[in-house]
Amino acid sequence: MVQDRSYGGQIATYTYKLSIMSNHELYLQGLEKAKQKDYAGAIANFSQVIQLMPFDAEAYLQRGLAYYDSGQILSAVSDYTEALKIDAKFVEAYYSRALARVALKNLSGALDDVERAINLRGNYAAAYNLRGIVRRKQGFIQDAIASLKQAAELYLQQKDKENCRLCLEQIKQLQPPAKVAVQPQNSITTPIISTKDYFTQLLDKAEKGDTREAIADLNWVLQADPQDAQAYCCRGVVRCKMGNYREAIADFNQALLLKFQDAIVYRNRGKARALLGDHQGAIADFNQALQMQPQDALIYVARGNVYRAMGNYLGAIQDYTQALQIKFDDAQAYYNRGIAHTLLEEMQSAVEDYQRAASIFCEQEDWDNYQQVLNSLQKIQTTYPESKKQKYNLLRQKLLRLVGGYWEIAQRLIDQKQDYYPGKPDEWYLQKVIEDLERDRGR
Repeated sequence: MVQDRSYGGQIATYTYKLSIMSNHELYLQGLEKAKQKDYAGAIANFSQVIQLMPFDAEAYLQRGLAYYDSGQILSAVSDYTEALKIDAKFVEAYYSRALARVALKNLSGALDDVERAINLRGNYAAAYNLRGIVRRKQGFIQDAIASLKQAAELYLQQKDKENCRLCLEQIKQLQPPAKVAVQPQNSITTPIISTKDYFTQLLDKAEKGDTREAIADLNWVLQADPQDAQAYCCRGVVRCKMGNYREAIADFNQALLLKFQDAIVYRNRGKARALLGDHQGAIADFNQALQMQPQDALIYVARGNVYRAMGNYLGAIQDYTQALQIKFDDAQAYYNRGIAHTLLEEMQSAVEDYQRAASIFCEQEDWDNYQQVLNSLQKIQTTYPESKKQKYNLLRQKLLRLVGGYWEIAQRLIDQKQDYYPGKPDEWYLQKVIEDLERDRGR
């Protein structure tokens, strides 16, 4: 390009440079006035810049922001649109117009703009956040949660802890209340966190088998806030679910160090310690939990299960009974007490507890646990149609009645059968003598 070295050309160049300098000064003044909330002044400055430089997309954007902040939403949308006519890849203009369209309740237009912003800049955290807001307003809750989660992750990567926290708060508000999951009947205890918040949903997710995803979510929550004691507790519960008991105990310890003094922590740490074989440590944790929540039936069931594992069946039965005094329809307590009665060979009591547990599970339509109880009941009835001791006593009493209460007579008859049929069980000889007496008397 040939330079114009004439006097007139030099004057024109000088005038152009002055114009650029003047525009820059006006632009900076506009920014300062907007910062001071002098929106009318800012709009005036940006209008002068646009008059002098009609293809300045940034000036349109800034004037649009001033219009938006002053409540002139339609004028703001108009300026953002002009900016995009000049620069079709102006990400901030798409995002700003999306915000304005949300204010105007034009949700489809807002979603279109925010999608364009995300397509142009994949790590635009604010755009994902806004997308979550729009989808929530449109009623697509799961999509909203996914967008807010993406925003939180991006804010975390950008070390913007406050905005990450705000996204998590929005997610908590959107989560529906979690249903209480039925726990396996032989577990020493069950995870306890029942607050209607984000952590509840993570536990529910883990209970359904999505433990890796739940751990990933909790890891980035703790990256955002390493002092979140409840997150450590929640991660400990999930790690228990995964079988990582030592790591779970470390998380529960950290929660306690951060002053999260809650029965939840002691109860779940007790579970982990019990599963590692530290029965005394587990009992200590359950005792601590019961001091804090003496009316929690599940803690009694948990401690009862540890007593049972230690061979203290009477202690276990006492705890299960205490649990049932607090919660009379606790099927798990009935089932576990039935197991303890079985171990003590108190078969009639075991059968009664199993039948009660089966009835409750049936009413709850918990068919897996219902079938498990029926299997246990069938095993007792097959292996022990009656307790051996109980059966022997019943036969003995029947024989006594047949011989008029004189056991010496009964014993002679038994001895005779033993001579004829050596090596038979005691119950067999009693039954044989009874059959002979009843036959002789025509019964």
